[in-house]
Amino acid sequence: MTEAWRLTATELASLIRSRQLSAEEAAQSALQRLAAVNPAINAVVEHRPDEVLAQARAIDAALARGEDPGPLAGVPVTTKVNVDQRGFATTNGLRAQQDWVAEHDSPVVENLRRAGAVLLGRTNTPAFSYRWFTSNLLHGQTLNPRDARLTPGGSSGGAGASVAAGIGHIAHGTDIAGSVRYPAYACGVHGLRPSLGRIPAYNASSPERGIGPQLMAASGPLARSVTDLRLALQVMSAPDARDPWWVPAPLQGPAAPLRAALCVRPDGLATQPEVVAALLDAAERLRTAGWQVDEIDTLPPLREAVRLQMRLWLGEGYAAQVAAAEREGDPGALTALAGYRAVAEGLPPGSLSDTLTRRAALVRLWQLFFERYPVLLLPVSAELPFANDLDLQGEAAYARVWEAQLTQIGLPFMGLPGLTVSTGLVGRTPVGVQLTASRFREDLCLLAGEAIEAGGTPSAPVDPWRP
Repeated sequence: MTEAWRLTATELASLIRSRQLSAEEAAQSALQRLAAVNPAINAVVEHRPDEVLAQARAIDAALARGEDPGPLAGVPVTTKVNVDQRGFATTNGLRAQQDWVAEHDSPVVENLRRAGAVLLGRTNTPAFSYRWFTSNLLHGQTLNPRDARLTPGGSSGGAGASVAAGIGHIAHGTDIAGSVRYPAYACGVHGLRPSLGRIPAYNASSPERGIGPQLMAASGPLARSVTDLRLALQVMSAPDARDPWWVPAPLQGPAAPLRAALCVRPDGLATQPEVVAALLDAAERLRTAGWQVDEIDTLPPLREAVRLQMRLWLGEGYAAQVAAAEREGDPGALTALAGYRAVAEGLPPGSLSDTLTRRAALVRLWQLFFERYPVLLLPVSAELPFANDLDLQGEAAYARVWEAQLTQIGLPFMGLPGLTVSTGLVGRTPVGVQLTASRFREDLCLLAGEAIEAGGTPSAPVDPWRP
């Protein structure tokens, strides 16, 4: 039989549920893979093998009693260090939080447990989860298993690197400005940022979030197959009363025409030729699968959404964020906040109310757009994955990074879903595309994503590589 760690989550859960493979055997395989490759990439920064095996044995015992352990029956899953997992520190990549040990699971972690997942380990994030690169002074730097010279993405860089290297079958991540979609893109896997209100969120270990993160941050899954993302979304989105933003929206919406728009250069984005080629290829894959795909030049505002996103995120507490970063002393966090200074310090009085008012208008414009085109195909980034720590190479480099990530930053302002689909490699460098749709229409993103995935080579785990 194929080594268990190589299987998709869907395949593995089926084997465990039918008792062709035990959950303990799957957990042992995952732990062996982690031990073999994690030292080279530092994707998982804390794990407890005895607890992992105990979880797996509990799944096997439930099956032996004739009980249903849940849709993820024994599947090893990783969680990001910025969400509460009972008994582990919610560090968010900070030395200052290394003793913030959670007493309770966050809703998304509780949902994973309830669905039968075996929680394998905690994945790395940059300090404060600020960057599209993953390093911090507490846990160190995470490397991209496909090419150590490239960023693994951020802030869920540990999640992307772990799934790409075969450490776990599904990874939990969070996304406020690309932090699920970009690590998936950089590591050559798939990643889904759901709509606002789809997956419940709450960390009892931490202070209440400001209004910006409440409206724009979302947990979501990364995996090596789009089918596994669909499975993960199903279990992660179960209700939890602790999140007042959670919405009981159906996972499957009404039928929609197989019609998509392709925008290669949204709002004038200078998209690199290699990324353009991936977008055109993805469009052809959709057409082959029966979709109508129209190339368009104009979208509802994205650059304005980026500016307003930053207002919501930084409009309250920028000085406190800077002070916390200075205490931590993390160079990446300090560089990120310095890059936002002009926006934060230029906010006029009453800007929060004005921003929320304008948000309603932008959401309306995007909803009307999706009435015509149920799905939009566009870049994840204007560039192929960056060299590691490019954002620390001066103001021009930081500005280049920021500009390339336009779509990742803008879409969350409207609470829209976004799906990164890996489409292949340019040499050793991953490339992919992004799909978005109306709020709570992740099903349409996944439907289109499955068609694009089927037209190419499936993503498979890789051994870490460095020159």
